[in-house]
Order: sequence, then structure tokens, then C-alpha cells
Amino acid sequence: MTNRVLEKAVSEDRVALISGASRGIGAALAQELAARGWRLSLGMRQPEMPAWADPARVHIFAYDAFDAQAGIRWNDAAIDAFGRIDAVVANAGIMIPKTVIEADDNDMDQLFEVNVKAPQRLAKATWAALSESGRGRVIIIGSLSGKRVKSAKSGLYAVSKFAAVALAHALRHAGFDLGIRATAICPGFVATDMARGISGRADSEMTSPQDLARIVSMLIELPNEASVAEFAINCQLEESY
Repeated sequence: MTNRVLEKAVSEDRVALISGASRGIGAALAQELAARGWRLSLGMRQPEMPAWADPARVHIFAYDAFDAQAGIRWNDAAIDAFGRIDAVVANAGIMIPKTVIEADDNDMDQLFEVNVKAPQRLAKATWAALSESGRGRVIIIGSLSGKRVKSAKSGLYAVSKFAAVALAHALRHAGFDLGIRATAICPGFVATDMARGISGRADSEMTSPQDLARIVSMLIELPNEASVAEFAINCQLEESY
């Protein structure tokens, strides 16, 4: 393969942005996509190049979901690094285990800032690049709490995740004619620090981040003609949602 052909092949490798990429679902997805040949821009509050990563194919960005301008800066940095953006995975999220009665305005503001507004801002900031791709992908990591309210203590979190799921549907409508496909991923308990803190389950009884990463990878690699609006994953039997 000549140098010119090699350069063209490398330039056509697709690029994905993943927020919350330092651990859990985001870290697992980064490794899965890297193994599938994607180039990556990883958003982390405390940026650090993963030990497994090839610095020529992995870009690290200091991303704070509370920063209203972070998405714009990240888009610009990723374009400077790789020249294109083909997929955005909004994975960063927080939970505040309070009922909707216990919650105050600050609790509500924090949840919506990270779980809803930050993904919207990131999609908006990368929209031009995703449109240029012709098969842009936006993945919103929602939750089964965005499909049903399981308990009083998860109710506040559910309010934000219902909004996150709706955001994915709204993005799907906004971008469909541009070749952009948006999907809400709605897992139950995943073996991450967040779930460990509230479920009391052993990791073996929860969905693994690696399995969720395989699902997300499959979804973003589907053709435009196989659009998936929502994908629910559960580690336990529940009533339909």
C-alpha cells in the first residue's frame, strides 16, 4: 500500500467522541470501539491517556458536563485532531438518590445540567460534523429509569432520564434527513460504581459494561436504513416498560 493510499485509509477511519470515558461504561466502550478500528476522542473530567490506547488514534479532552461551553471546545479539538466526527456517545451522568419531594432546586439543576443539557449541547456542537459524515450517530446513555419509576428514591433520577430518552427521540427527528441516527440506550443495573452504590447486587448479577459496550458498538455501526430509536437492556425480569 502506497503512503498516499495509507493516508487516505487512515483519514477515513471513523471518529467517536465518548463522554465519561475514564471508567465504567465509557471506558469499556472506548476499548471496544478502538478494537473495531475507530479513532477516539475521550472526554474525562480528569484526562489521562489509557494504558491500552495508541496516542496516534486516541485523543484526550478535559470535559466537564457542567461547563456550558465544553461541547464547543471539544468539537473543535476533535476536529483539529482527526478532521471529522462520526459518532457522539453522551455517557457522562450523575444520580442524586432523593425523592422528588426531598429534592431542592439545586438537585434538579444538577441532574438536568449533566443528564440532559450537556448531551444536548454536545450534539449541537458536533451537529455540522455529524451531518457531513452522512451517517452520523448520537447515542444517549439513558436508563430503564427513563422508562419507568421503580422507587421513590430513584424518582428524581428518573425525571432526568425520562428527559434524556426524549432528547434522543428529538435528535433522531432533527437529524434523520441529514443521515444522523440517534438512539436512547436504556440499561438497568450495570456493574459500575453508580449501580454498586444503590443496588447491593454482586457484579455478576448485573449487566457488564463490556456487554453494554458491544451493544452500543453494534448500534452505531448499523446502516442508516436500520435505525434503532431505543434499546433496553436488563439483568432481571421486570414488567414491560
